[in-house]
Amino acid sequence: MHESKELCSSFPELVIENIHKVFRSGQGEIFALERINLSINRGEFVAILGPSGCGKTTLLNTIAGFSPPSSGRVLVNGVEVTSPGPDRGMVFQEYALFPWMTVEKNIAFGLEIKKLKKLEIKEKVDGLLEKLQLVDFRNRFPKELSGGMKQRVAIARVLALDPPIMLMDEPFGALDALTRRTMQDELLRIWLEFKKTIVFVTHGIQESIYLADRVVVMTYRPGAIKQIVHVKLSRPRDESSSQFINIQKHLYELVMEEQMRYRNSEAETI
Repeated sequence: MHESKELCSSFPELVIENIHKVFRSGQGEIFALERINLSINRGEFVAILGPSGCGKTTLLNTIAGFSPPSSGRVLVNGVEVTSPGPDRGMVFQEYALFPWMTVEKNIAFGLEIKKLKKLEIKEKVDGLLEKLQLVDFRNRFPKELSGGMKQRVAIARVLALDPPIMLMDEPFGALDALTRRTMQDELLRIWLEFKKTIVFVTHGIQESIYLADRVVVMTYRPGAIKQIVHVKLSRPRDESSSQFINIQKHLYELVMEEQMRYRNSEAETI
């Protein structure tokens, strides 16, 4: 796999403007996100990295339109996000497949909701089954699949609707190391072939470097952007190279600073 120089354009497809997010409950207020400003170009692969509780998923849900910001706004191609939409597809860690549907039916579900013609649905589903190496599993149910296969189906279901932006919330977090690497390589192949913009939440430092053009490191609560690290390494990336290791050390120091803040804040509440 080789880096595509033409994949990313200089046009910001996704713009996050001064996002703040506050959760209010009977116990008071929780400041989840603070002053998040970020522009993501069309075709770019951006990883969101940080310790647990730093607001990574909250930020992704705000981009998806599931959870409105307390202030600020998210723009996709200049249009403000106020709800979920067909321009953004979400892939969850838990797969979110319908257990009573076969692989084929899970992938076709969104297309059927859109009331596409049966022949068009069949062509799209058949193509995705082939591209994601799922042809032999088309009539299987989710309970009959491995974790990696389930995630392939979840990705195929999003690709069926062809959103320009894919939002991924730790999609490989529950997989074993070998399957995770296979799925990382598969995702990079999909990214290059389908030319998607990807925002990928992870707590894995190596994973973020292996996959992303930029790694956005977030602070512990309230979640803010601590630093954006550009990964200027050609693909496929060699984790044993000195450049990879140097970036890994730098990201480790940034994340551990926030992890220590988390531990200190927990100790103060005891």
